[in-house]
Amino acid sequence: VSYFATCSCLSNRQMFPSFFRTIPSDAFQVRAMIQILKHFGWTWVGLLVSNDDYGHHAARSFQSDLAESGGGCLAYLEVLPWGEDWPELRRIVDVMKKSTARVVIVFAHESHMITLMEEVMRQKVTGLQWIASEAWTAASVLHTPRLVPYLAGALGIAIRRGEISGFREFLLQIHPGEHFNDSVETNMVKQFWEHTFQCRFAPPPAGQADGRERLCTGRELLKDAETEFMDLSNLRPEYNVYKAVYALAYALDNMLKCKQGQGPFSGQRCGRLNQLEQWQLVYYLEKVNFTTPFGDQVSFDENGDVLPIYDIMNWLWLPDGKIKVQNVGEVKKSPLRREEVRIQENQIFWNFEFKQPPQSVCSQSCPPGTRVSRRKGQPVCCFDCLTCSEGKFSNKTNSMECTSCPEDFWSCSQRDHCVPKKTEFLSYHDPLGICLTVASLLGTVISAVVLGIFIHHRSTPIVRANNSELSFLLLVSIKLCFFCSLLFIGHPRLWTCQLRHAAFGISFVLCVSCILVKTMVVLAVFSASKPGGVAILKWFGAVQQRGTVLGLTLVQAAICIVWLLSSPPKPHKNTQYHTDKIIFECVIGSTVGFAVLLSYISLLAILSFLLAFLARNLPDNFNEAKLITFSMIIFSAVWVAFVPAYINSPGKYADAVEVFAILTSSFGLLVALFGPKCYIILFQPERNT
Repeated sequence: VSYFATCSCLSNRQMFPSFFRTIPSDAFQVRAMIQILKHFGWTWVGLLVSNDDYGHHAARSFQSDLAESGGGCLAYLEVLPWGEDWPELRRIVDVMKKSTARVVIVFAHESHMITLMEEVMRQKVTGLQWIASEAWTAASVLHTPRLVPYLAGALGIAIRRGEISGFREFLLQIHPGEHFNDSVETNMVKQFWEHTFQCRFAPPPAGQADGRERLCTGRELLKDAETEFMDLSNLRPEYNVYKAVYALAYALDNMLKCKQGQGPFSGQRCGRLNQLEQWQLVYYLEKVNFTTPFGDQVSFDENGDVLPIYDIMNWLWLPDGKIKVQNVGEVKKSPLRREEVRIQENQIFWNFEFKQPPQSVCSQSCPPGTRVSRRKGQPVCCFDCLTCSEGKFSNKTNSMECTSCPEDFWSCSQRDHCVPKKTEFLSYHDPLGICLTVASLLGTVISAVVLGIFIHHRSTPIVRANNSELSFLLLVSIKLCFFCSLLFIGHPRLWTCQLRHAAFGISFVLCVSCILVKTMVVLAVFSASKPGGVAILKWFGAVQQRGTVLGLTLVQAAICIVWLLSSPPKPHKNTQYHTDKIIFECVIGSTVGFAVLLSYISLLAILSFLLAFLARNLPDNFNEAKLITFSMIIFSAVWVAFVPAYINSPGKYADAVEVFAILTSSFGLLVALFGPKCYIILFQPERNT
């Protein structure tokens, strides 16, 4: 059971099946240092190792464990030469100066540190945070005033310090009178006594005076002596010896407590002290589990390693210029096999301007709203922080990727979370929506006023001459056109989406059908004045006129029904056109259905225009063929311009374009067909004869 062998090679159970130790292996020393780095957030460090097995093994372990833990990267790795190889040391220190790493870890012996620090002082390299391996953490040879400005504040790993109860009392009982069996030359206790009290038990031979002429009386008191031998405040290797002895003692004790017939070996046998076999003692050592009076748990794992624990030391710069190595924490592995680090940061002396731990990172952490972008050809700790693109976010520090927001959400300006997308549609609260609503209601009111004027003057020649019944129906249909435009304003819903185009299509067909029939009647009347033309009038009586208008309108109604049953318009959330907002719109469902609806209106409008154009020069005081021709030109121009404008208008503006087309064409028909007649009725009644 070793108390001082740290080589991790001894953990190989196949080669060393009966090896146990009460000191942590070098492998845990490496992991302990990595835990310290993680605690302070030091991810960019330099590593110096000695040119021997100790250093090379530490370098390999450190690199592999650091990569496995993801705790940081090495800015450089240098091997310290033996002896005074000043050119190599100069090169190494130059690397340290040029590096951005402010933390330097050294796995080496104190002899390496002496020569290294000579070069560090020569180049005046300050501002580094040193981390010492166990080999030189407590090296008093480095505690010199000239090294204090460079090494003060260093952190290091040290063998666990412990307390052994009763040890001081035991030492105080040592007395040379109890060891008289050996001669003076070989009696260790007497030599110690002579050294401690600067005396001799026998006079020196003639001519060999050594300054200790005083004879020892044996009555000197050890408790009054100032000697390192009695300083029990820093028991480190001794504490491991104590644990090793107690581990063996507990193993033997457990073996002696074994009752025959209840033993752990074959046949339920127990081990016997007078016939002890090695493998039996190994078995009991593997089962050892006790806690020292100092509070440390002692048990061995499957490799014979004790539960490891190290003290974390700090080099305190005292006011008198000296260095005191103080304990500021511990790092250990718990029974659950997890490394635990405990550091009293308020007790640490930092040799920096603001007495705070330094920062040692290749790149600052990427805050939420950004992602890590690796720098090509550099370690993983060196990266740039790129802001997440629109529509993506990251809510963690050092995110490797930005996450896309859900469909109905969009990233905020900081890109660290998603917010609901703004919604857009042609609203009644929108200035554009308000204007179109006012225009629609104004058109409805004007249509109602004109209808009232025509009803009031229905017996006058100008009203009767222009087919009063169709004029009334035409005014009602224009009024419906104004009304149906309101269906395009407001939050799209299923019923408004399905009704808006159907109402628009049927209202306009009713309107254009009335105009078409009026034009046909005008042509029929003048054709009847020609020889043989009287028979034509029987096809254009009041019933036939109503039937024609109804038939033409029912065709449009049938088109709308087929469209609504096969592929109806429906509400749709468009997130593609504007990535940062949701456009609520009505998709027409079937493009063919919408095209047929518009085509049918266009066909009737073209027929009305052609017939009105033919009848434009017929003699009559109130011949409205010219007015119909003009109104159809306005109507056609509006809807020809509508198609490309509608296709290229985004979001709510597509609805606004359609509403504008409906209102413009409705106002065009109202003004062109009824404006001149109302003017005559109201302001030139003498012409209404």
